[in-house]
Amino acid sequence: MAASELSRGRQAYAENAWSQAYKLLMCGDQEQTLTAQDLESLARAAYMLGRDEEYAHFLERAYRAYLAAGDVAAAAGCTWWVGHGHLFRGEPALARGWFARGRRLLERAGDCVARGYLAITMLFEHSSRGDYTAAHAGAVEIAEIAERFGDFDLLTMAMMEQASALLRLGRRDEGLRLVDETMVAVSAGELSPIVAGIVYCNTIAFCRDLYELRTAWEWTSALTEWCARQPEMLAHQGVCLVHRAELMTLAGAWPAALDEARRAAERFAQGVLNRRALGEAAYREGELHRLRGEVAAAEKSYQEAMRRGREPQPGLALLRLGQGKKVAAAASVRRALSEADDWARRASLLPAQVEIELAVGGREEARAAASELDDIAREHPNEVLFAMAAKAAGAVAAADGDAQRALLALRRALHSWQQLEAPYEAAQTRVVLSVTCRSLGDMETADLELAAAREAFTWLRAGPDIARVEALAGRTHGGAHGLTARELAVLRLLAAGKSNREIAGALIISERTVARHVQNIFAKLGVSSRTAASVFAVEDKLL
Repeated sequence: MAASELSRGRQAYAENAWSQAYKLLMCGDQEQTLTAQDLESLARAAYMLGRDEEYAHFLERAYRAYLAAGDVAAAAGCTWWVGHGHLFRGEPALARGWFARGRRLLERAGDCVARGYLAITMLFEHSSRGDYTAAHAGAVEIAEIAERFGDFDLLTMAMMEQASALLRLGRRDEGLRLVDETMVAVSAGELSPIVAGIVYCNTIAFCRDLYELRTAWEWTSALTEWCARQPEMLAHQGVCLVHRAELMTLAGAWPAALDEARRAAERFAQGVLNRRALGEAAYREGELHRLRGEVAAAEKSYQEAMRRGREPQPGLALLRLGQGKKVAAAASVRRALSEADDWARRASLLPAQVEIELAVGGREEARAAASELDDIAREHPNEVLFAMAAKAAGAVAAADGDAQRALLALRRALHSWQQLEAPYEAAQTRVVLSVTCRSLGDMETADLELAAAREAFTWLRAGPDIARVEALAGRTHGGAHGLTARELAVLRLLAAGKSNREIAGALIISERTVARHVQNIFAKLGVSSRTAASVFAVEDKLL
């Protein structure tokens, strides 16, 4: 019976039936001593089910079983996987210990594929120092070892590391060709389950970080299909959902993006990769709440992101700007930039700095940020960075009063965002275009751009942006606000988030009177919501 269960467990493992494989192999382990290969299979089944501690336990047993059988090379290979698991769980000392143990074994293992796996640890060190030239050279050597031994897992991981290094070095075409080649190996089912998941997640992560969003989206779609074929798997499901949430946000599918981020946090907290993604999931939730004007929910999500180790910038700084807390916003984004020494991280912060510095009157700082973003886009050319840089340059030129230069940059940005199918970014660009056209006296085009922006923001349900557009439209068509002293007092309390009842208590008037004042304020400012009135008050310095 034990032999039968073991045989069925091996078959279930081969079919990616993780729960059944785990259960049957566990039963086999209770009845007889498993071979080292079966222990590795049991460990990997545990990993796919998010059972990290058991994954480590059975891998260590496999290591000892290989040593007992005299297979030093296989034991050395196990040390890499054990160390890799400790590294991902935030246990670097244990990881280094296992890697050192593996290198010691290599001294008597002869020429074997384990040398390639343990050499990956050097790539981690090169990348952590920002030495991507050395990382690329090391990955090439590892690929040669993998090809010599016919190990597709190692070869694909080496190609992934080569692609990452090339993209970070600005060698975009070479890097993307390797990314495409890696996709062939993964989609063809040539890799072991764990390596397939690692390659999917790592490739999407570095493509996203380097703003290769079309490639990231293609890989995320493939990862989604891969996960769907393994409904029992937990190990990579949360990571997949977070990637989808981020890309859906850019595409304007905000309700679906919020659902994906919430599912990642609520249902897939098992497994080291999923837990590492929880901070990003919380940040994605915060961004979506901020864009929709849900301030309290955004605050809560940003706090959770920080607790999970994901700094909530630039989202939190932009939230503060929307609340009229300009000094706090500027201080936050400047501090975050002072700690960012990687060009990709700086590129994620610089557009927010441009927007915030222009709001606080920091023209020189905004100009410097836009210039740096343009330099990054030129050194690491892709359509997303070009769109970001053009939008920032246009905003600065518009603030400087150089309408012609602003229009040229903003038109380039708008075209790029439309090509990328990024409706929110396109609508934001249209708002600046509208203001710039109005400064040139082209009122018709200004109104058309503003109407297009309003339509997009309404479809997205981007509350704060709808309010800004309404406030801008009210100003262009109305002139002076014309509010009475009492209406100004009501507006100040309204902008502070007070309810009609709270305003009535503060001013010692009836709620009905407050309601009448609020309606008069809306009419005079040309707005239709409390949020729009609050934005008008902040931007026109009525508070």
